[in-house]
Amino acid sequence: MIDFRYHLVSLISVFMALAVGIVLGAGPLKESIGDALTGEVEELRNRSGDLRAELDARTTDLEQARAAMTALAPDVLDGVLTDRRVAVIELADVDPAVHESVLTLVDQADATVTSAVEVTDTWVDPTQQSFRASLAGSMIDFLEPVPADDAGTEAELAEALVQSLTRADPTDPDRLAQESEVLLQMLLDAGLVTYDAAPGVPADVVLLLAGPTVSLEEVEAEQEQVASADPEEAQAETEQQEARVAAGIAIAVAAQARSGAAVVAGGELTDPSVVRSVRQTGDLAEEISTVDSVNEVAGQVAAVLALGARIDGTVGHYGFGAGAGTPMPPRVQLEPPVRVATGEGTTPEGGTGDGEADAGATEGGQGEETADDGATG
Repeated sequence: MIDFRYHLVSLISVFMALAVGIVLGAGPLKESIGDALTGEVEELRNRSGDLRAELDARTTDLEQARAAMTALAPDVLDGVLTDRRVAVIELADVDPAVHESVLTLVDQADATVTSAVEVTDTWVDPTQQSFRASLAGSMIDFLEPVPADDAGTEAELAEALVQSLTRADPTDPDRLAQESEVLLQMLLDAGLVTYDAAPGVPADVVLLLAGPTVSLEEVEAEQEQVASADPEEAQAETEQQEARVAAGIAIAVAAQARSGAAVVAGGELTDPSVVRSVRQTGDLAEEISTVDSVNEVAGQVAAVLALGARIDGTVGHYGFGAGAGTPMPPRVQLEPPVRVATGEGTTPEGGTGDGEADAGATEGGQGEETADDGATG
């Protein structure tokens, strides 16, 4: 009986409190509560309107800045890469619009894109590791110089790709070496690369477009979506991205060693990324130039300017992300190159000077005599 009375009193108390609340809410407190809620809603509505107007204004400013940079680009880039030949190597996650814009800007710098090659997922597919090792072994006889015995599959494939785009016929600096054509065809047949058209002439310099070149918000949204859907899939994607970064670094190292200049350009910095990894690795940061924010017009212009600066001997890290020294590279005016046959293997101006290639070489591995005084690469 005591328990029943206790519960009965509790229920009565609850109902009494509810009744008092209804009476007060419908009576004395009605106006104050309603006014408070109305005021808060109105304040939130005004705040939302202010934020929307601010966002619209910033978006307009950004679009105007992009339009201004696009309009200025031809004058800024004019003569920066006079008569240079540029090979563009694209890793995964590069926005086609970014790719096309970069090619246009290279043309505005008075250079020629000799080849635009895309590295496929097969290059880093863990299930194809044995196949890649076997392929790299079969390519050794076509490489000059040959990587060290302990270089590894990644370095051997990177050398094969870069040499296929930059190595000239010793008797004709305007023609690819026969070995270069063989190497590129092997990579193509193996599904490691794709390209729209085969390169017709050897490249002097190499621009590596390393994804992602979309906005950081899009990258993070995709990562969160994968992580929430399947943790194992997220881990596999992380490992795949780390493999892409390792492949990109190997290609960049080979490009700097075998050409007159190598620049790595990517979008907003993610972790991991090729740009971030190069900047955080001391010896690489001293040899290879990087550009971030290449998803924006300013970053694309900086990537082309960085090629000219690198030929001229300046190594720099440009953009707005971590590790960038300055937003924009210096503008240089290079003399047109003069290409001559060497009659033997060539070494690129601006290479690493590791002694593997024959001495007396010139810019781009083309047997080129150039007026770029002091260009050390």
